[in-house]
Amino acid sequence: MKTAGKLVVLGSINADHILNLDTFPTPGETVTGNRYQVAFGGKGANQAVAAGRSGANIAFIACTGDDDTGERVRNQLASDNIDIAPVSVVEGESTGVALIFVNAEGENVIGIHAGANAALTPDRVVAQKALIAGADALLMQLESPVESVLAAAKFAHENHTTVVLNPAPARVLSDELLALVDIITPNETEAEKLTGIRVENDEDAARAAKALHDKGINTVIITLGSRGVWASVEGEGRRVPGFKVKAVDTIAAGDTFNGALVTALLEGEQLDTAIRFAHAAAAIAVTRPGAQPSVPWRNEIDEFLSQQR
Repeated sequence: MKTAGKLVVLGSINADHILNLDTFPTPGETVTGNRYQVAFGGKGANQAVAAGRSGANIAFIACTGDDDTGERVRNQLASDNIDIAPVSVVEGESTGVALIFVNAEGENVIGIHAGANAALTPDRVVAQKALIAGADALLMQLESPVESVLAAAKFAHENHTTVVLNPAPARVLSDELLALVDIITPNETEAEKLTGIRVENDEDAARAAKALHDKGINTVIITLGSRGVWASVEGEGRRVPGFKVKAVDTIAAGDTFNGALVTALLEGEQLDTAIRFAHAAAAIAVTRPGAQPSVPWRNEIDEFLSQQR
């Protein structure tokens, strides 16, 4: 990647409705929550915000509805140092919604209604072809139509734009798409879905990384929750531990990691340094409730890192 390069994020925008519970309900059970909030989220928007607050030069390709929520989301994204010109307003459609339960351990379960996110079609991607071609990196996830993700990856690959894929939510992907990816960042569940290898320890992570390398991906970063990440470049891998903090809410922790990671790489940092920066951003995020409200700014990440030395 080029130093201080241009980043384009393609992905989803949601309004998150978050209810904190002591324990998740079982089927047929009703439980009483202790905290409710509405916050902006969506994996694409979360990663864009993480990059923007980390200092990236970033534009965001996405869709909102033509509703009040969409307008408020666009205004918020602009305040997070993001170029929102490529964000389309879809007439007659609602902005995406996520319904989220968070338990006392900070774990979450999520249900999503795509809304306007489903309108991020290949035609809309074609309309942003020049933006993708002129970028140094393209960061994507899987809450957008997969055919649009593939179209964007093709444009990026053809124009030597680094393709970074966070393959979440977990799903099987074609070898055609994976062969276009330069950096992939699955968690254990997503790595298993892509490779068939259950990731329970470092040896499993190394095998899963090799399987992804064999599909043509140069850099594999498997996130392992509190254990850090398994980072493998061209088959040479090792675990990079994270920071130990008291988690109150893991919503958007992975998204924060991804946005901060790509930002650091675009600034010319070596992979291990970029991962440490991303770990710090995610560590701060899990100590705060919500998706985008939890994402730290650059000065907060730098201060956190200075305290770890």
